[in-house]
Amino acid sequence: MNILILGYGKMGKIISQMAEERGHTIVGKIDESNTEELNHLDNSKVDVAIEFSQPAAAVSNLSWAIKNQIPVVCGTTGWLDKKPEIERLTLSNGGAFFYASNYSIGVNIFFKLNRVLAKMMEEHLDYKVSMEEIHHTEKLDAPSGTAITLAEDIIDRVGRAKRWDLDTEVTDSEHSLPIKATRQDPAPGTHIVTYSSEIDDIEIKHTAHSRKGFALGAVLVSEWIKDKKGVLSMDDFLSF
Repeated sequence: MNILILGYGKMGKIISQMAEERGHTIVGKIDESNTEELNHLDNSKVDVAIEFSQPAAAVSNLSWAIKNQIPVVCGTTGWLDKKPEIERLTLSNGGAFFYASNYSIGVNIFFKLNRVLAKMMEEHLDYKVSMEEIHHTEKLDAPSGTAITLAEDIIDRVGRAKRWDLDTEVTDSEHSLPIKATRQDPAPGTHIVTYSSEIDDIEIKHTAHSRKGFALGAVLVSEWIKDKKGVLSMDDFLSF
């Protein structure tokens, strides 16, 4: 399979390496220094694009891929206010767009566990829910996209949590789900969801040991999406 890498930072480099180890060909590695190469690329030789760039570049990269009928797998976070726009563009162009805030198989099992626990905790009003995420200092967005996914899934199921806030911005503690965002090195990614009461705490936690799990998941999804259409997610890929 021929793969185009959009965003050649740390994740892009690991994804490229893993894709080649699995027998795929990297036909282009695009970052902010060589975006003009997209104008000369033979789109017919690209089977899938993998987009792991920066929030400011994501919408442009995704739009380009969708308009050029290239299935695109995106893991960039921090741009999701524009996601409905990209979804509409995908459907109007008959394209394929796959987004996940985290491509680790373990994290997506954690997402499922989080949804199940949140549904169970809805009726237990004595428990206050909060979250912490820990990442490396080069991560630009806070909270992480993974933390936002966890928080939104909780809010959908726990009625007393009306919204999430960074813990430094909480103004209405009764209805807020506070998220503490810690930046320290080295830290590929840790996410902790806690339900606290005066009697006890219930906690679920996922800790990544390296970026390889994220990269492998992105490559596996790219292999899966090649001949598919529509707006897709890890729930489709994992049959959740």
